[in-house]
Amino acid sequence: MAAEKETKAFPAAASTRVPFALALSALAGCADAIGFLEFSQLFMSFMSGNTTRLGAAVSLGEWGNVTRVGSTIALFCFGAFLGTLIAAAVGYWRLAVLLGLQALLLCVGLVMPRGPFEFPLHAYPIVLALGMQNAVLQDEEGRSLALTYVTGAVVRFGTGLANLLLGHPSPSFWIQAPLWAALTLGAIVGGLLHGAFGERAFLVPAVVAAILAVTALVMTLVHGDGPLVSGTKSPAPDAAATAPPVV
Repeated sequence: MAAEKETKAFPAAASTRVPFALALSALAGCADAIGFLEFSQLFMSFMSGNTTRLGAAVSLGEWGNVTRVGSTIALFCFGAFLGTLIAAAVGYWRLAVLLGLQALLLCVGLVMPRGPFEFPLHAYPIVLALGMQNAVLQDEEGRSLALTYVTGAVVRFGTGLANLLLGHPSPSFWIQAPLWAALTLGAIVGGLLHGAFGERAFLVPAVVAAILAVTALVMTLVHGDGPLVSGTKSPAPDAAATAPPVV
């Protein structure tokens, strides 16, 4: 049982976990900005924003927009669901498998039919890919770093600073500010890429995901189920103050 849980956890080694988290957060920001500009202000990964848009659309009786945004939220949720099942099934190969699937889905969106306004088929593969991304760096309890959204990161950093002043900081709060910065930088780059290349800009986050997938594959082949690839001896991403590393 312990070994099974360990293969599902995010890498114990910070030298793997942190660079992957920052790269994936930047990738999410990039893809979200491209999608927001390309698909008429539809968020690809920021489901809080889509939820606000859903509520506003319902209040205004804009039922086509309700279907459009609602289906996007549902598909993103399904992506997180599917990614978690795949992670559990493939064990310590999950980094390479999930990142490879993400790269593929980001490319598939470029050849999908656009679909009607109510069902933006061309956006769905990107949304599914970013939903699955949240399963890439999960701990043994199924919790993940905030890779595709910033609210949790900002809150955790703020509460972490307060706990630092109180003398009992959370062991994982410090990563939250770099995650926010990476997502913000990715969004800036995504906006610039969309201005230059339009929808084809999605190839850039796809290439990044593919590079990360190959890197993860090589690491897994070399290190197997070691701390650089898996393991549980690391703080939970939303650890409470004074929480010890998970063992």
